[in-house]
Amino acid sequence: MKNVAGYDLSRLMAGSYGCLGVLTEISMKVLPRPRATLSLRREISLQEAMNEIAQWQLQPLPISGLCYFDNALWIRLEGGEGSVKAARELLGGEEVAGQFWQQLREQQLPFFSLPGTLWRISLPSDAPMIDLPGEQLIDWGGALHWLKSTADDNQIHRIARNAGGHATRLVPEMVALPRYRLLYSAITSSLNSSSTLAACLTPGRMYAEL
Repeated sequence: MKNVAGYDLSRLMAGSYGCLGVLTEISMKVLPRPRATLSLRREISLQEAMNEIAQWQLQPLPISGLCYFDNALWIRLEGGEGSVKAARELLGGEEVAGQFWQQLREQQLPFFSLPGTLWRISLPSDAPMIDLPGEQLIDWGGALHWLKSTADDNQIHRIARNAGGHATRLVPEMVALPRYRLLYSAITSSLNSSSTLAACLTPGRMYAEL
């Protein structure tokens, strides 16, 4: 980020749940729809999938989605017809309906109905595989882990932190404990008090003390 006239506070809004202010102006970049779209499914192990993804990231492939779910790697290709066709021949797998990605986005896949607490774990894209206690769905090519687990909250946070990421408990929500356990509570408190009217925007949403 280029800092010319001070820190751009609007960049802090993503994921803040409204705690840092109100969005009054939004700029959007509109891209044309891809000429060709294709979804593939390959039944491989998680380790094999992660190895494949690491190799694909080094190549100019028109991959717009990578998800590991139900013992299979789901791949979405988007781009020109020629590049999508060439990638399909290279990657292999069976062609499937594209509605999978909408169900994933809307959390309508069977995974999200499993018993247990739903966690959203963000990790560096190059983080090594971690052993999570429960059922998981891996999105963003390994950078986002959805977890259904009955494990202790402290254990989940510790695993995510040790892997260089952080965990957010989504369902059911925490009541007495903060949803985020990052090292930035002091910074967030200062921003919250200086950016909102009497810190009135969703108090206690991210941190119990705010």
